[in-house]
Amino acid sequence: MLDKIKAFFQTNIATSELGDNEHQLKLATAALMIEMMQQDDTAHQLEEQAVRRALQSKFGLTTDETGKLFELGYMEARNANDYYQFTSLINQHFSQQQKFKIIEYLWEIAYADGDLDRYEEYMVRRIAELIYVSHSEFIRAKHLVMNR
Repeated sequence: MLDKIKAFFQTNIATSELGDNEHQLKLATAALMIEMMQQDDTAHQLEEQAVRRALQSKFGLTTDETGKLFELGYMEARNANDYYQFTSLINQHFSQQQKFKIIEYLWEIAYADGDLDRYEEYMVRRIAELIYVSHSEFIRAKHLVMNR
């Protein structure tokens, strides 16, 4: 289901010669944000804009990286229900602080259109569980985003 994204990460993250964990975090989070954008069966323009802004300004990704991640995200199944293979890469390479930031970014996308869909909330909760972000940190990230 997420095989193409997983292959992209294994090529660009797991075998990164740069050793730049921040860049790896940006790429992994970008893919999850694209998946988040698709959770409520409609990619709202506001959600897409929020993802693109994050990819370009917050993450500093190149146009090629952004385009490739969008292409891969749209090619994958819209109702992904197994994130384990993907999140295992995050668990191998990221600190707890970086994992918290992923959850925070996912909340930003979920709230971008002003409406929290139950599938969006489920995805954030599921990803948090799979990358071992505690429930209290999951809630803290949600509140941080809601208060902005």
